[in-house]
Amino acid sequence: MRTTTHASPAAMPLSATEVLTRTPLFSDLPADDLQRLAQGCRVEHYDRGNILFHKGDPCHGFHLVLDGQIKLAFVSAAGNQKVVEIIRPGQSFGEAVMFMQKPYVLMAQALTDCQLLFIAKDVIFQEIRKDPDFCLRLIAGLSMRLHHLIKDLEIYSLCSGRERIVGYLLGEMADDEGNPPDGRVEVCLPTHKGTIASRLNLTQEHFSRVLHELADDGLIQVEGRRIVIPDVGELRSSLCLP
Repeated sequence: MRTTTHASPAAMPLSATEVLTRTPLFSDLPADDLQRLAQGCRVEHYDRGNILFHKGDPCHGFHLVLDGQIKLAFVSAAGNQKVVEIIRPGQSFGEAVMFMQKPYVLMAQALTDCQLLFIAKDVIFQEIRKDPDFCLRLIAGLSMRLHHLIKDLEIYSLCSGRERIVGYLLGEMADDEGNPPDGRVEVCLPTHKGTIASRLNLTQEHFSRVLHELADDGLIQVEGRRIVIPDVGELRSSLCLP
């Protein structure tokens, strides 16, 4: 059942133009272009659990996450889900389907209360026609998304469940350049363990079992969604990760 979505400008102190200015994809555009682009945008608010769209719904643009987390997933006829991606602030989704001008191929759901910027495809297509550099930035973003999906496929195909989970934990604490810190670190899982397990192509039982094994080995301490890593270097070296 679809829940009601409402624009919430009051909840977002920045205007659509200001949000676009702070977004790398749009920040280099001249002020006039940003103003025109903003006319095809709206700030939206979704409560936790709200469905943004289902598989088969028409796509009229793409979304940029301002705050919160969005889950993208396939859903079987029996209601089982396979989480494809968890989208976080600063990330966007829906561009590929928008360019294909086809319906959505998966569903999107708010994992937390979220604020999003919706950008209509008509204004994007108009900007592409007049600015080749803007088009190149969009292609670069889509290429990066494809690279991550291929990397995921490699991990799912070649790495054990333990390796996937350790890699995920290291990624959660990494800096902007992908480097994890040294020493003792605390990580708060961003969502339920079942959702993360599906994202890693594991069952929830397998995910929990590996966490217990890592805890028994003294590599982590699990307290609900809070995970303490006494020594990041030791956790990393336990799998001889590059």
